[in-house]
Amino acid sequence: MPEAEPSAEEGRFVLPLVVRIERAVPPTRTDAMETAARAVLTFLADPRTDEETGEWHKRVRLWEERGIRKVVRRARGSEWRRTEPLEGITLAARTAEVRVFPPVPLDGWPRELSRLQVSGTDLEDPEPPPPPEAGEPVLWLSPVLEMTAGKAMAQAAHAAQLAWWDLSEPARVSWRDAAFPLAVRVARDARHWESLTTSGLPVVRDAGFTEIAPGSCTVVAEHPALRPPSTPRDSG
Repeated sequence: MPEAEPSAEEGRFVLPLVVRIERAVPPTRTDAMETAARAVLTFLADPRTDEETGEWHKRVRLWEERGIRKVVRRARGSEWRRTEPLEGITLAARTAEVRVFPPVPLDGWPRELSRLQVSGTDLEDPEPPPPPEAGEPVLWLSPVLEMTAGKAMAQAAHAAQLAWWDLSEPARVSWRDAAFPLAVRVARDARHWESLTTSGLPVVRDAGFTEIAPGSCTVVAEHPALRPPSTPRDSG
């Protein structure tokens, strides 16, 4: 019998993110997206990831080489507490708390994470977020695509990572030392979105695993230290 062809998913890694959503006090949608993006940047800048001798370095390199897929799950109460002993980084900002873990094989999630739900991340903003501050990095969301908050968190984190890759080392250090300020906002209208996606700034094109069609442009990363051109990259 001939050997089976290897699956395209074989050998793939995924970066798990968990957002804390307590029933009584859920985070706002914008806080969750911004905190997820900043958590991933904090993870990428951590010596355990960034340095070749770091304990997470090898897994991160394999994950980056095979596609930067991220999956956001939710936890509350005892579910959240069970994730705390696992290696990773937790970031809390305003109403949101997000934990990011080193990459795991697509079919090899730790039990504490595999039991968590992907659904149920439909968060809301009680009021429209204010305009970004002058000079602040902005992750612009598509104004025409509908995404759950969990999906949008992953996409914003992708865009932040693309910006991180494209920055010079001095710009990275400056951003890191400032604790990664950024804003996540929906593009103002179709004309603004078109100008962003054709600007040469980093663009996330979704791989189409969940919710939206493959190849859809979801987020553009605008950072004052970035200048076009930059090549769009696929994501999970």
